[in-house]
Amino acid sequence: MYIVVDERESVAAQYVEGFDSEGVAARGLDVRDVQTWIDTTPAQDLAAIQGFVIGDCADRTAFTGLLRSLSGAPIIALNETRSLEQTLALFTAGIDDVVRKPVHVREIIARAGAIRRRTNRSEVKPASTPDRSGRLTVHADGRDPEIDGQSLLLPRRERDILDYLARNRGRPVTKGQIFKAVYGDLDTAVDESVVEGHISKLRKKLRMRLGYDPIEAKRLAGYTFVG
Repeated sequence: MYIVVDERESVAAQYVEGFDSEGVAARGLDVRDVQTWIDTTPAQDLAAIQGFVIGDCADRTAFTGLLRSLSGAPIIALNETRSLEQTLALFTAGIDDVVRKPVHVREIIARAGAIRRRTNRSEVKPASTPDRSGRLTVHADGRDPEIDGQSLLLPRRERDILDYLARNRGRPVTKGQIFKAVYGDLDTAVDESVVEGHISKLRKKLRMRLGYDPIEAKRLAGYTFVG
């Protein structure tokens, strides 16, 4: 999920719609709501954030440090004017990239992906999550998972759900948390019960290829990647 922060609700909604058209979950926030959102969002959901897009705000540098302390997701600022001083100030505050508007959400997604790849390499962290048997590898860069070195082609929603579960390995996550991570809070046309159908199909495919189920389901507790 991407978080779009802008004082102008219409602008945030426009970018959220753009992400949605690309099949990527996003949520728009007013800068005044950022602190409340942080205080009420579980750590697992913060870990699922793929990037922050910071638009027009009174003082973008003020809360950048707070976002950085809570999440390693890329922070991309959008500028409407060319200003070297402003650009340098944003980079100094911890912004990962500064992009001049107008910009298509596909470019934002590509830039965020490049930042994540650079971060993974510089921190010598694997960009994938293998299961304990070493047979199943879940990639964190949008690629399909691999079983015994062969790609397992999955629909985008099932792939996103598997990625979210793998990043929370060993921790149960609820249907609601998965829904927010995959669909976003503003996708009111879809009911969160759709998650059950996606996971049922995903588990069946994994069992057929692996011979076992790496996803554990417990009533009330939710779903856990135990592979």
